[in-house]
Amino acid sequence: MTMTRQDTDATRVLRALEDSRSSVRLQAALAAGSAPDPCFVRTLVERCAIESDFFVRDMLTWALTRHPVSLTLPELLREVRSERAQARSQALHTLSKIGDRQVWPAITPALLADPDDEVARSAWRAAVVLVPEGEEPGLATVLATQLGRGGQETQLSLSQALVALGGVIAPALRDATASSDPRVRAHALATRRLLRDPDTGFEAAIEEAKRIVALTGAPQGG
Repeated sequence: MTMTRQDTDATRVLRALEDSRSSVRLQAALAAGSAPDPCFVRTLVERCAIESDFFVRDMLTWALTRHPVSLTLPELLREVRSERAQARSQALHTLSKIGDRQVWPAITPALLADPDDEVARSAWRAAVVLVPEGEEPGLATVLATQLGRGGQETQLSLSQALVALGGVIAPALRDATASSDPRVRAHALATRRLLRDPDTGFEAAIEEAKRIVALTGAPQGG
């Protein structure tokens, strides 16, 4: 990476964030977080939407958490409405790390049911962190509509989000175990098992739940 003496530190960081080498971008994101500057915020957010390297994305999020929320939140809230799935997902992830509950209204049912699994998973995690006190039961009801969705990794993410809400999820899980969809019933039963016994592995819990559903052939209540 060629630098001229006239380049300022901030300009060098901004240029490095666009470098073709992930190692250079990683160092640039680290520098942006280590010496926060308002001029970094928009570029950091924009880079999150297109960055291909997981470790760089993680560092970009860290760098954004080091900047004032008055600067980062407007940019991130704009990104959660982006047409680009990675932009939505990474913005939600960053909002969960910032943890400012004033952004809760942006965690819409549409995001919680986003057709892209990565976006939905980020939304679930963010929602659990940002939900205002007293609104957990309503969130549990919305999250329960996603039971049975996707593969094991996606289902694990949803179960973890639900379990993090605690006992308020019991009514939503009870309703889900009466679903006509065996995948929904199995996922609800596995999540209930995790709520009761957090040390149970998800793979074991879901396999046991599938066996119960297959054996009974009918919704499981209670």
